[in-house]
Amino acid sequence: MTVEADREAVLAQASGQQSLATAAARNLATIAKSVPQMQETSSRWLMRMLPWVDVRGGTYRVNRRLSYAVGDGRVTFVQTGGRVAVVPAGLRELPAFRDYGDDAVLDELAGRCEQVEFEPGAVLVRAGDAKDRVFLLAHGRVDKVGTGPYGEDTGLDVLSDGAYFGDESLTGADAPWDCAFRATTACTVLVLSRADVDSLAARDDSLRSHLRAGAAIPGQRTNAYGEAAIDLSAGHVGEPRVPHSYVDYEPKPREYGLSIAQTVLKVQSRVADLFNDPMNQTEQQLRLTLEALRERQEYELVNNKEFGLLNNCDYAQRIQPHDGAPTPDDMDELLSRRRGNKFFLAHPRAIAAFGRECNRRGLLMEPVDVDGHRVPSWRGVPIYPCGKIPVTEARTTSIMCMRTGEDDQGVIGLRQTGIPDEIEPSLSVRFTGIDEQAIISYLVTAHYSAAILVPDALGILENVEVGRWH
Repeated sequence: MTVEADREAVLAQASGQQSLATAAARNLATIAKSVPQMQETSSRWLMRMLPWVDVRGGTYRVNRRLSYAVGDGRVTFVQTGGRVAVVPAGLRELPAFRDYGDDAVLDELAGRCEQVEFEPGAVLVRAGDAKDRVFLLAHGRVDKVGTGPYGEDTGLDVLSDGAYFGDESLTGADAPWDCAFRATTACTVLVLSRADVDSLAARDDSLRSHLRAGAAIPGQRTNAYGEAAIDLSAGHVGEPRVPHSYVDYEPKPREYGLSIAQTVLKVQSRVADLFNDPMNQTEQQLRLTLEALRERQEYELVNNKEFGLLNNCDYAQRIQPHDGAPTPDDMDELLSRRRGNKFFLAHPRAIAAFGRECNRRGLLMEPVDVDGHRVPSWRGVPIYPCGKIPVTEARTTSIMCMRTGEDDQGVIGLRQTGIPDEIEPSLSVRFTGIDEQAIISYLVTAHYSAAILVPDALGILENVEVGRWH
């Protein structure tokens, strides 16, 4: 009996009570109760709104047009105390060193990079300066500043950790800078001069020949997206010769294999036999297990290094906020990078931070109706919360915006239906036996992945501050 029942029984004896106390009767009564609850369950908007494509054979191949846009990634650095060095293999992200195979030469080039510290507001490069060096941004934020139509400064881009600029100086002709670069925070930059590269190339035949071959890459005819051009003619008169052409494909397209999440659910046979009224114990154990498995599945869709959306977004589709906090201007920039945006995905704290910026400007995130739910939106595009997007110790996070579906060349989820013992699409529960301790085992398995069909299907607003209050 509970302490309350003991106390009530003592009081009943003292008062000469003639009937059973309610606290004692409760021990024999069937009370109303809820099914087991769990705090981990979330709305899982990404899994609900992502179009799922059935994958036969467990692999999905993304075929694209042949692209010459190479070396458009980010450079990697290592830090030892106050000393920062570029990872030699990371220099292959620069177009000039793409596919260059001599690691010893890359080691020497990395050693020739000079570390320079810039204070906030410092100018790294001015328009008109000689373009004779490459800047590798190890840490910090740099604004790319051009000149507007009336002579005023205008922001062209915002660069962050791992970015580089000035790489054209290694293979192109001498030309001055046509814009300026200004540090908006304290910056650590590694500088590699063209003179150092030329001096090393003068005594190394492989580097010299590689740089000469690399100088010819800009001559390849491409469209605005770096894809091999298709020769066309339009608006001609008379009888000109119609150009001949064909569409080339990537020789080694990327293939996405289905990932897996598994667990073994164990239920004591005595519990399964005796304690099933009014709720089936096995069903409840399985229900909670499936909830946890689906939560992990969505986490992997966001964060997995192989196929997760945060790690596989094209670097050209990543932008930085212009003032730290996610402003309406930043969200407009994110929207403008792609056609047919279907939804934003953001951590709840990022949505709140964006709401504060809207309130400060007197703007409203008009809610839209999605399957009976009132969801905040921007420019008519829903903003769905996702707690799986990480928030760093510095209180920064990312906001994703995507186009979805195979027909729109967007982001898709991958799964395979029809697997043995399937209870939900691409999710199976398989009985694996009873051991000597009379414990029943079930193998619970989910197969899934995600694919980005073309690079501009997904964009990310990175490093947005969520702790700023006005």
